[in-house]
Amino acid sequence: MTKLNVKKGDTVVVISGKDKGKQGKILVSYPDKDRVVVQNANMITKHVKPRRQGEPGGRIEKEGAIHVSNVKLVCPKCGKVTRVGHEIREVTVSGVKKNKSVRICKECGAQID
Repeated sequence: MTKLNVKKGDTVVVISGKDKGKQGKILVSYPDKDRVVVQNANMITKHVKPRRQGEPGGRIEKEGAIHVSNVKLVCPKCGKVTRVGHEIREVTVSGVKKNKSVRICKECGAQID
């Protein structure tokens, strides 16, 4: 399993493909496949059969998965599209100080987590 630099709830920008330039939140991440699902990006049409009596079938538009290398994080502090760095910083958790690996913005140096 690989570790991704982005996670669910992060705001990202698509940097390549048919939806280049679109911005949205990550709805789901699949670290084992190196893919993420971004809100309103890579829309696909899924054909659905009616499964119960009275239930309509038809076509549903939903978000498809995008490879994680095709998205870049938007820093919540400075608002710029940035790369993600990792640093070990002292973090207070429940009143106890611990050294923990945190994500940082390469543009402004702010802590993302």
